[in-house]
Amino acid sequence: MIEEPARDLGEQPMAALLKNLGLKSHDLVAASTEQITHKMVARGCKGRRLTKNVQGKLLRALNKVAGKSLLLTDLFNY
Repeated sequence: MIEEPARDLGEQPMAALLKNLGLKSHDLVAASTEQITHKMVARGCKGRRLTKNVQGKLLRALNKVAGKSLLLTDLFNY
């Protein structure tokens, strides 16, 4: 039997980063020029495994809102 990787990986650094910056998921959705949803942001914060494409969209939105140059490793620990 093939073992699947864990889907729920616990709260991610992205959640703490949003909290420290005083941002909400709506701030990322509103600032993004790409199509991201509140559900994508919530899943990213909760630790649900996201595709690299969605991770990149969230990273670009957060960099735009925060005015920083963050990396994927700053947002996700998987």
